[in-house]
Amino acid sequence: PGDKSISHRALMFGAIATGTTHVKGFLEGEDCLATLRAVASLGVSVTRPGPGEVTVQGLGLDGFTAPDGPLDMGNAGTALRLFMGLLASQSFDSTLVGDESLMRRPMERVAKPLREMGARITTLDGRPPVRISGGARLHGIDYSMPVASAQVKSAILLAALRAEGVTTVDEPAVTRDHTERMLQTFGCDVVARSGTVTLRPPSSLAASGVVVPGDFSSAAFFIVAACIGAREPFVIRGVGVNPTRTGLLEMLALMGADLRLLNHRVCGAEPVADIEVRPARLRGIAVPERLVPLAIDEFPAFFVAAACAEGETV
Repeated sequence: PGDKSISHRALMFGAIATGTTHVKGFLEGEDCLATLRAVASLGVSVTRPGPGEVTVQGLGLDGFTAPDGPLDMGNAGTALRLFMGLLASQSFDSTLVGDESLMRRPMERVAKPLREMGARITTLDGRPPVRISGGARLHGIDYSMPVASAQVKSAILLAALRAEGVTTVDEPAVTRDHTERMLQTFGCDVVARSGTVTLRPPSSLAASGVVVPGDFSSAAFFIVAACIGAREPFVIRGVGVNPTRTGLLEMLALMGADLRLLNHRVCGAEPVADIEVRPARLRGIAVPERLVPLAIDEFPAFFVAAACAEGETV
């Protein structure tokens, strides 16, 4: 299935771009459909011409209209946090809610830097519902994230699109860079180097075609299954291999897995490859700390590999 993180962002950027954005490989799971419904509630025309395809008629950076009620993000934490940045500078009030699980999740780490930019955001004891007051004039900030988080970084960058002045975000460790890559695809002046991301607000974003690669987090289960059970080479085709996502491959290689990336290509700004797994005996390792943020969603699958490896894994 298509990458969830990229599917979310394709809808959001398509909605605020000028022109028509065509998305192929869209993940039609409940989280991404929550984003689709939210975008439609803000006045954006979204159609689904076929399986895994979405067409978004962008309204530009200031084209959203007020929704009829709260925007329900279901269980999509990524969607709720990114919409906080997207809606922080709009002219209307908005409220973000979710299911029972999402309503217990912390939101202040996103709200705090947005408030520093001038946003008027309130939470309920740090959790949803998140209420955003319209009409705030945002300004760029230099923000050093206390904890590495792609969601916090992305929310700040989305807010920065309609802020006055340059915004800079410093990361204490590498996090997913799908937002920066897609912003560049849509024509935004954003520069990322050495743990620092700098964005100069554009006058507009240009609609673009988006081909969503296969989701590495979904592929992770097949990769681990092949490592511990395959009797012959096993290939998973068309997987996104963004280096901010593939810490699992490095961890498995340290365990002795025989992994090969074949047929490298690029989909938009995202690297894609076929992943070949050959049978090999795994051994326990001490996982390097630098790989943890690059594999944060894959640890449940990795623990299965560790359980089947010889020796202790820490």
